Amino acid sequence: MTDAVKGPASYFPSIEKKYGRPIAEWKTLIRSSPLTKHMELVSWLKTEHKLGHGHANALVAHTLAEDNGK
Repeated sequence: MTDAVKGPASYFPSIEKKYGRPIAEWKTLIRSSPLTKHMELVSWLKTEHKLGHGHANALVAHTLAEDNGK
């Protein structure tokens, strides 16, 4: 039996399906942005890439946590 994915990563399958890009590509976009603050990045994804708030927030939270070793 496998444990269900929890936290921000639980959104990843629906993000890939809805927006047609792999998660790795979204993370590369986030990391290449000159923005560094969580909500700035969320707003940027919503404005420039038309992501919903929950999806943008999940991608940013997971990427920043990964980059900070958490």
